[in-house]
This record gives sequence, structure tokens and C-alpha cells, in this order.
Amino acid sequence: MSSSKTLLPLRIPELGPSFGKLVTGTGRTPGGLDLSAARHQLVTRMFDHAGEARRLAANGERAAAISGLARASWLGAWEEAVAGVADAVWNSVDLRLTRGADAVAMPPERRNVMFPGAGEKRALVVRLGSAGAGLVRALDDLERRGNAALEATSLERTDMDAWLGALATAARRLEAGWIELEDRVEGELAQFDALITRVAAWRKPLWPVWVSGIVALGLAVWLGLVLGGYVPAPGFLKPMVAAWPL
Repeated sequence: MSSSKTLLPLRIPELGPSFGKLVTGTGRTPGGLDLSAARHQLVTRMFDHAGEARRLAANGERAAAISGLARASWLGAWEEAVAGVADAVWNSVDLRLTRGADAVAMPPERRNVMFPGAGEKRALVVRLGSAGAGLVRALDDLERRGNAALEATSLERTDMDAWLGALATAARRLEAGWIELEDRVEGELAQFDALITRVAAWRKPLWPVWVSGIVALGLAVWLGLVLGGYVPAPGFLKPMVAAWPL
């Protein structure tokens, strides 16, 4: 009877094998960007969470250990990685736009119109972050399995096994989310290419030059007629006309 009430030991598995290419890298530089720093940070954050959960489990803090590898920890690490990738994409696009605008001497007011703003950057983060949709679904299952594993005894070994399986699934979904994220980075950069091309093709409008030239020519002709006596001089020009050698 007593053994049926004894909780199963909580052992935190090594997640590295399930992370796959998150650990080894995909060998890609999507859009020419090196995203390895964001990938390393994501893996390190999850290893830190697993290490802390392992420490808590060893100290008998069962609920805290399971909570340490619950939904919030995974999503926090994912969102941090997405933010870092979005910054890398944004900085790359901004650099290319600025170089193109500098090359054609685009004025600041025109750049403000053509360059994407803060709202577009927020939309970029959302679009990139949605690559983790599969991870979110896996974390919903992990949350349910964790609640059952918390009180799992020798009679509910399947509950503990299900939680361990859900952990491995979440790790694989994180890997898949990262691969999808790299794909989306390539797509986003391709979308910005059209804007970069438009900026590089921009030229200063010629009509101000033509208008200024016409106005200057008209003034010169009028002044010549005034000085030649063909047109009455306005009051402020009469002293000049009187002193002008004819």
C-alpha cells in the first residue's frame, strides 16, 4: 500500500540529442546573415533551464523542477531568440537602405517616407515568431503532462513517461521552429529587396531645377528691359537705373 503512494523519482533528461541542429547548426546563413549567436543563446538558455530543473529535482523540489521546464521557460527563450534574429534582419535592411540612399543623395524627409518604421519592425517580429507555432502546441501538451507527472507514483508510471516524451517533443519542435525561422528570414530579406531596389533607383526630381532656371531667366530678361529703358522701373530700382551707364 505504501509503495503505491511513493512518488516516482523525477529525473531530468538530457535535451541535447532532441535539439538536433539547434546544437550542431544548420550550416546555413539565410540571406547572408550569420544567426549563430542567436541560436547559441537559445540553446544555452534551455540548457540553463534544464540544469536548474535538475538541481531542484535533486533537492526534492519537484514542483519547482517541473515548473522550470514548463511553458514559460521555453517561450521566453524562443521569444528572446526571435527578437535577436529580428534585430539582425532589421539592421541588415537598414544598412543596405542607408547605403543606397547615401549613394543617390536622398534627403532625410524622403528617407522618412520610404524607409520602414517602427510598426513594420513590430510586424516583422510577429511574422518571424509565428515560425514557432508547432512549439506552442507542443508546450500545451507539456503543460498537461507536467501536472500529471507531478504526482506520479509507481502506479502512474505512464504519466511520468508521457511527461518525458513531451519534453523530447518540445525540444524537437524547438529545432523545427528554428529551421522554419531561418526560412522566414530568407523570405523577409527577399521582400525587402524590392524596397532596397526602389531606393537605389530614386533620383532627385528635375522640376525644381527647371522652375528655378525659368524664374532666374525671366528675372534676368525683365531686369535687362528695365535697365534698357524698355520697361518702367519700379521705385526701388530707380536709383540703380539712373546710375546705370547707357
